Amino acid sequence: MSASTAAYKDRQFLAVIGDEDTVTGLLLAGVGHVTAPPDSQKNFLVVDAKTENSAIEAAFERYTTERKDIAILLINQHIAERIRHRVEAYTAAFPAVLEIPSKDHPYDPEKDTVLKRVRRLFGE
Repeated sequence: MSASTAAYKDRQFLAVIGDEDTVTGLLLAGVGHVTAPPDSQKNFLVVDAKTENSAIEAAFERYTTERKDIAILLINQHIAERIRHRVEAYTAAFPAVLEIPSKDHPYDPEKDTVLKRVRRLFGE
């Protein structure tokens, strides 16, 4: 198996950092997963107004560096704004970090880090 194949072979789950409606919808779609005990870890974090930025950053760090079974991290764009410095500093290919809209906060392509990188590639 080549090194590039080994980088994504075991990545089979989505992770979600989002508001209650987004996470609930994705869990109902079958995205939810909890690792085996004794250190059971969820692949989602529900964020509300009381959630501290440090908790969001910790979940982002866990899903992007510690968990080797996560292929894609979905994060609501308005929540990504709260930890924008961490999202912009993340450059690894796996897991892919995708900013998504929520029911109460529309998607703004000007804030999306992936689109910013694509624009730089094309010299815009």
